Amino acid sequence: MSEAATGGLGLTTLTKRFGGFTAVDNVDLEIRRGEFLTLLGPSGSGKTTLLMMIAGFLDITEGDILLDGASIRDVPADKRNFGMVFQGYALFPHMTVRQNVGYALDVRGRPKAEIEARVDEMLELVQLSQFGQRKPGQLSGGQQQRVALARALVFAPPVLLLDEPLGALDKKLRVEVQDQLKDIHKRIGTTFIYVTHDQEEALSMSDRIVIMQNGRIEQLGTPTELYEKPRTRFAAGFLGKSNFLEMADGTHALRPEKIDIAPQGGLGGNARLSGTIRDITYFGAMKKYMVAVEGREDIEVGVDSWRNPHALHEGQSVELGWADHASIRLEEN
Repeated sequence: MSEAATGGLGLTTLTKRFGGFTAVDNVDLEIRRGEFLTLLGPSGSGKTTLLMMIAGFLDITEGDILLDGASIRDVPADKRNFGMVFQGYALFPHMTVRQNVGYALDVRGRPKAEIEARVDEMLELVQLSQFGQRKPGQLSGGQQQRVALARALVFAPPVLLLDEPLGALDKKLRVEVQDQLKDIHKRIGTTFIYVTHDQEEALSMSDRIVIMQNGRIEQLGTPTELYEKPRTRFAAGFLGKSNFLEMADGTHALRPEKIDIAPQGGLGGNARLSGTIRDITYFGAMKKYMVAVEGREDIEVGVDSWRNPHALHEGQSVELGWADHASIRLEEN
């Protein structure tokens, strides 16, 4: 199936205050038609408040929202025609899967034949064609979330808003649904705006990520740009793990997997620091070493388990080294 990519959004000086508290502070953001954009940040960063203003569920204190160039600031939520998927599936338990998916078309008074055809299309899209006559209570959590997705897409909205939709799923199921969401987005071309605090979700699915802090945009870019070239300490520490090192030209961020570790003398002239292994954590595919270095905070080193040529142990003296380009100088200390 293929639908025209619509739903370019422009947020201009968007602000939301609750009394004396500013939840979203002067946000400017262009959301491209058909892109998968993720709002990423900790609790209280403003990401959900921003999404609720886009949806029309919260009034705007200052600024504007443009949909394909036209202001929707004063358009009520039910007239914006946006799809919405929440962490809670919000399915009607007394209805079948088919009835749940077709509900939005039914209340719009669409012809029965059109509803049936569109429901068939949506159930095929989310790979649930064989479950149409079941009730939500007969489905797994992941299947219920896919029903909620099909229901939100059935009326072909220009924008789909997703508020922590995978938060109730276990880790293995989250990964499976992430892959399905990414595939569905590619197939239909609808603009997805996705809210999460989960770094892996953001990195694995997004075209671009907005890192938010204190109601403001901390940094915006592709997953690769944000991971490889964070600008601030917050961005480097929130998206992935980073070690922070004071160097002659300022603070640098250094990812754990970009550090070489070896017993004393093992790195030769490439050693930069010496320390002692304080802790080792095994994650299957990788090992994490926490190395105590005199006069510094502990340094985290990540090594692929199968590539690790050294039999290292806690309490062992080691050397650490990295390439010149591995560390990124930050804009703030």
